[in-house]
Amino acid sequence: MVDRIRPDAPVLVIGLGRFGAATAGQLDRLEREVLAIDTDPGLVQKWADRVTHAVEADARQIDALRQLGAGGFSIAVVAVGDVEASVLITANLVDLRIPQIWAKATSASHGKILERIGASHVVYPEREAGERVAHLVSGRMLDFIEFDDDFALVKMYPPKPIRGLKLTESGVRTKYNVTVVGVKSPGKPFTYATESTVVSDHDLIIVSGTESDIDRFANLS
Repeated sequence: MVDRIRPDAPVLVIGLGRFGAATAGQLDRLEREVLAIDTDPGLVQKWADRVTHAVEADARQIDALRQLGAGGFSIAVVAVGDVEASVLITANLVDLRIPQIWAKATSASHGKILERIGASHVVYPEREAGERVAHLVSGRMLDFIEFDDDFALVKMYPPKPIRGLKLTESGVRTKYNVTVVGVKSPGKPFTYATESTVVSDHDLIIVSGTESDIDRFANLS
């Protein structure tokens, strides 16, 4: 049986470019212990006071990682954009038997290589950001989060056909194949939606469903 990783486990972040720095900074705000590594002394100095530890080192060298105690981490993030360096660093982390490795990929082929050598999770920051923005600028959506298997969660204004009606009367699930999860009225917090919830013109709603179904639902007039 695989041991569960503690929710407060320290995190090793390799690469302090925009993605790595944003990840390290957010982890620090969440009060997680972070060891950030980069070959650029300027970036290391910049982040020295913002995360628990920031060290100048070449993570392509497994001995350098061993000297820093990288093998004691259960979570690592490879935030390096250069493909060769990214692959070498990920392979080193696999050799050090770090259980959970998150690696940034710049292309589909890069991602496949990372998966094959043992990365637990491969992320595509630029592609995912582009897809999200495309949804936001093309309809009534205010926020868009896509999960696996084409499932999405969206914050949006309610389309006209469901306004002023109970959710069961508007046929949100039967007609449009989506679920209204929550509703926010002006000046009030989000509340869970029920079958008898009535959505008004000024409300915001949280909707779940497949990407295609939500797109159709969001663009109803």
